[in-house]
Amino acid sequence: MAQVILKDVVKNYGPVYAVNHVSLTVEDGEFVALVGPSGCGKTTTLNLIAGLIPMSGGSISIGTRDVSGLDPKDRDIAMVFQNYALYPQKSVYKNLAFPLQMRKLPASEIDKKVRAAAKTLDITHLLERKPRELSGGQQQRVALGRALVREPSAFLMDEPLSNLDAKLRVQMRSEIKRFHQDLNATIVYVTHDQLEAVTMSDKMAVMNGGFLQQYDSPANVFANPVNMFVASFVGSPAMSLIPLAASTSGGTTSLTSPEGWVMPLSDANARKAAKSTTGKVVLGARHSTIKVHKSQVPGSVPGKVYTVEPTGDVTFAQVFVSGATVNVSVPPSFPLRADEPVFLEFDQDRIHLFDGETEMALTL
Repeated sequence: MAQVILKDVVKNYGPVYAVNHVSLTVEDGEFVALVGPSGCGKTTTLNLIAGLIPMSGGSISIGTRDVSGLDPKDRDIAMVFQNYALYPQKSVYKNLAFPLQMRKLPASEIDKKVRAAAKTLDITHLLERKPRELSGGQQQRVALGRALVREPSAFLMDEPLSNLDAKLRVQMRSEIKRFHQDLNATIVYVTHDQLEAVTMSDKMAVMNGGFLQQYDSPANVFANPVNMFVASFVGSPAMSLIPLAASTSGGTTSLTSPEGWVMPLSDANARKAAKSTTGKVVLGARHSTIKVHKSQVPGSVPGKVYTVEPTGDVTFAQVFVSGATVNVSVPPSFPLRADEPVFLEFDQDRIHLFDGETEMALTL
């Protein structure tokens, strides 16, 4: 396997930038997920790596070679698509063998590689079947196998699980993760599902509007989002964001709402809030860091329950606070009902503060 390096990669269509000066390095053997909403540029980035569309600027290297001007067939990559792209008239064996036949390898070597890939993916018993005789998960394994037999420098995967039902998606997530671990494969994986990205990848490249917003391990992206977009995109439920104002009185810095409630900040958070460019500060908090009370306690703020969603072992609720919707979670034994007044207590050690003007995280 090999490194994949993007340097200042651009793809524009006139004034519209689908990929806007993106730079990142996928290390040898690393699983990197390109994630973001529809239209963010993730699939265009993958297609640029594959050479399926020409770049407007920048460079792409795979291993020691600059492949920026090479055709897809010369880049030593293998792609796995959303729709599997299997030949319906060919058996599984012939689907796996086809890319090797195109290379004009000897029949004995083709047979060896096909059977080795089939064994790795546990599809040896399917080799004589046609794609129409396979389940969605089996077809996906065949698509992986066809990529595997080529022994490429890197695997490129474009939303390969999006056509599967929810249960099979969970199973195939594990299969692809194991595929990566067993082969120590370099994988660039596109998904709109941030749960796939978080559970499978070594690093996440979070994209929006053609820009690379954050590139880091899933744990760091979750714990330390660099801006409000990343904070609200990564996590399920999403991080709640409440626009407020920071003010200091009597030596104490607090967040204040338009309704008049005040939440004093810890010393560390006060120093963060002081870095706001305009005094506008957005409070960010994940559901697991918020305590719900039926009556006011010191430092808590008032809200009103909007919806309640029991899930069995935990109950999620949405609470209106100062015009924002805040996601909270409580044990099933803690009863909540719609339109009930409650008070929310935020963990000062785990809240996030963002600049209300630039939307960037405020840090020490």
